[in-house]
Amino acid sequence: MGMSIGNENGKTKVKPDMNVTPLVDVVLVLLIIFMVLAPVVTEGFDVRLPPKDETDQKLDESNDPNKPLVLSVGDDGSYEVNSVTIEEAELSQRLKRMFNARPDNVLYVDGADDVAYGRVLLGVDYARAGGAAPVVMITKKLE
Repeated sequence: MGMSIGNENGKTKVKPDMNVTPLVDVVLVLLIIFMVLAPVVTEGFDVRLPPKDETDQKLDESNDPNKPLVLSVGDDGSYEVNSVTIEEAELSQRLKRMFNARPDNVLYVDGADDVAYGRVLLGVDYARAGGAAPVVMITKKLE
């Protein structure tokens, strides 16, 4: 920073002058860095995804964000999500994919009348592992 000492009306005043040369140097260096990096940042890369199987296509079709997601446990202990049968080993992974395409993670669980209660709870555990935040049990109204 420089300064000049001047004499106005018989009084000595100190008048500071700002040196902008280092500021301009830094700005120009940053500009050059961003100009060099801009093509690198916008460059994409190729990703090879595995092909979708029939179950994935059926789940995509049945995964309407405006409709609720229902996990049904059948009499034989099989799991269905919106009427699409899913293997037990794949349940949490497929539910995680379905929740990623939805604004909420609400899951309704409907167990058959003759299914073991532990089997329904196992389905709830898989749903929690898949990211279901509120798990709601569907019940029948008593008459």
